[in-house]
Amino acid sequence: MPDEMNDGATTVLVVEDDFDLRDALVPILEYEGHRVVSAANGKEALERLQTMPPPSLILLDLMMPVMSGEEFRAEQLRDPTLASIPVVVVSAHASAEERAARLGAAGCVKKPFEIEDLLEQVRRSSRSPVAAAPTRRRRRARRPCRGGSAPRHVARARRSGLVA
Repeated sequence: MPDEMNDGATTVLVVEDDFDLRDALVPILEYEGHRVVSAANGKEALERLQTMPPPSLILLDLMMPVMSGEEFRAEQLRDPTLASIPVVVVSAHASAEERAARLGAAGCVKKPFEIEDLLEQVRRSSRSPVAAAPTRRRRRARRPCRGGSAPRHVARARRSGLVA
């Protein structure tokens, strides 16, 4: 990965099989000042983690093809270089909170979710102090935007039905 990954920005790995939601979350998180890497399943996420600096946070869906979120988490915890990366479960599963707690996740956001709830969980759970401190960019994101890409992606995410 390029050296620019170490410029102080937090990196979030989004592991989500729903293309529309994954595609919408990337620019929303980028708009909030995060670098974002995405994967469509747990196997792809593990492959990405082997070729990049450790992210500050992993947003993890539970129900995915190829390798589920629970299988991914088990593999993550077996690897000492990955085990300390905090995970926030993002799932529509009826028992998502219980499953997240059983997996030792830092948090859980149930689908459909409000964008601000997800962003707050990202700020709280990221292991980087940069993510915990509000920035000018985050304050600006809460005001009505003129021409920014995040509002368009929020609208698209809401249309997917997975974001309230």
